[in-house]
Amino acid sequence: MTRLFKTIAAGTMLALATSAAAPAFALDDQQKKEMGAFIREYLLQNPEVLLEVQDALQSKQQNQRVEQSTKAIADNKSAIFSSPTDITLGNPKGDVTVVEFFDYNCGYCKRALSDMDDVLSKDKNVKFILKEFPILGPDSIAAHRVANAVRLVAPQKYSEFHRKLLGGQAHATEKTAIAVAASLGVDEAQIRKSMTDKPNDDIVKEAYQLANDIGITGTPTYVVGDEAVFGAVGLETIEQKVANVRACGKATC
Repeated sequence: MTRLFKTIAAGTMLALATSAAAPAFALDDQQKKEMGAFIREYLLQNPEVLLEVQDALQSKQQNQRVEQSTKAIADNKSAIFSSPTDITLGNPKGDVTVVEFFDYNCGYCKRALSDMDDVLSKDKNVKFILKEFPILGPDSIAAHRVANAVRLVAPQKYSEFHRKLLGGQAHATEKTAIAVAASLGVDEAQIRKSMTDKPNDDIVKEAYQLANDIGITGTPTYVVGDEAVFGAVGLETIEQKVANVRACGKATC
């Protein structure tokens, strides 16, 4: 193996000494074989290197994801934070806005419902936007169509409808969503008429496009300030992001 590395070093130094444009030093077949055997032996003796490489790759991918989402948020501020078709809870004039992309059949969204309620009960200066993002199949799409109809027909009932449907144990479908709305006194005939006259297909398409731009692949995903926060991260993380926006104008100071 010593002969191999001496040969490589000599070739590299010669190439650098002659010209910056000189052809790269190439290994012959035997040298490639020896190099491969050496690398294999080294990795078998030092497998922790593979973990370091994996960590480095994940860190690089995460940084790329953050850069993509930050740029997309800056480019789509109006659609994310000011869409007239979104539902706003909390303080409509709050100094910090939290946007949640959610699906009524998302188990993590169900568990994160209490995080939203805790934020709103503890912080009276947060504006919380719900972004309809049905990605878990036809039943989810149908349930979100009902939700949009409730928003149009009885907007004052939407908040309670949302909590009851998302917080329930039943699989969300058109039938279960209408049942929830009916239990709150919303007329089923009006809901069905609204679903026919004003389906939310364009709203969902906009959410899909935003999600694609931001790099959202699952629910829940939050947007706080300039940053996308992926997953059910818990109350403490959301509160910290809100505090950071107030402190330095960014979700991460």
